[in-house]
Amino acid sequence: MWAGSHRTPICCRLPRVSSREFRDRLLRRARRAGVAVDNEMLSPLEAYFRLLTRWNEKINLTALPLRNPNDETFDRLLIEPLAAARLVGATPSSWFDLGSGGGSPAVPMKIARPNLNLTMVESKVRKAAFLREAVRTLGLPSATVQNVRFQELTEKASLAASADLVTVRAVKIDAALFQHVISFAIAEGSSCSGSGTDRQRSTASVRWSSTA
Repeated sequence: MWAGSHRTPICCRLPRVSSREFRDRLLRRARRAGVAVDNEMLSPLEAYFRLLTRWNEKINLTALPLRNPNDETFDRLLIEPLAAARLVGATPSSWFDLGSGGGSPAVPMKIARPNLNLTMVESKVRKAAFLREAVRTLGLPSATVQNVRFQELTEKASLAASADLVTVRAVKIDAALFQHVISFAIAEGSSCSGSGTDRQRSTASVRWSSTA
């Protein structure tokens, strides 16, 4: 069978990992990392993975293999964000994810902590469109997408010192970025957290707490 004007075989577009295999592998990697995954989290996590797989064929959201995912795919996209979510309280708070790109860590963390008020900040139009579709498809509550450079967002006086949590991933961390992050953060009990590292791009792995 064929679909679309480019006559792409439908069989070639179908996910190669079955739903059962996806869930079994996810739970296996989670157990290995000591991360708890509730049954109600499995469906939205799989839905996010499927959506990312489809969109990644059109725009570059991740270099990790999705059609034939390996252990690193599960760990980087899903397990590490779920592990980071354990460091975050479940009570409502203001959370900014900077350079959200393909939605990890923000989307898996949001699935694990649905009560948090999430703003994903992404400067690229097509990636921001993907993030909005993820919010819509997964029905993520209290989640919005800002299609701007995060440096511009920090210049808004109304957002100064408004965030309880700031996450950054796949963005080069330098002193200038750190200052932008600090400008978001509420002085008392603020945190900036992330997980994992890359050779050229880094994920923030910083947590601080201060009192006024």
